[in-house]
Amino acid sequence: MFISEAFAQAAPAATSAATSPFGSLTGMLPIILMFVVLYFVMIRPQMKRQKEHKAMIDAVQKGDEVVIGGGILGKVAKTGDTFIHVEVAEGVELQVQRSSVVQVLPKGTVK
Repeated sequence: MFISEAFAQAAPAATSAATSPFGSLTGMLPIILMFVVLYFVMIRPQMKRQKEHKAMIDAVQKGDEVVIGGGILGKVAKTGDTFIHVEVAEGVELQVQRSSVVQVLPKGTVK
């Protein structure tokens, strides 16, 4: 009386793999394309920068003029495996990690 009768609807027919052989592939295609774009836009350039930075750090030698992490300019006085000594003023040397070198400057920049 107060509740109307509910009639169940027939379920739609399921599509089989025989009717659409590329159904699962087309569903995954946007996700695959997203990862490909992500790789070429973000991951690959970052790996390239890391490789260039490592090569620059490995090539630092005594006498090079460098910028270290905090923006301090100086001349490399001594080099070691993991640390370098940077002379920032006459008689003042800072011992820093090689990885803190941000940029190698052209000769004659630091006076």
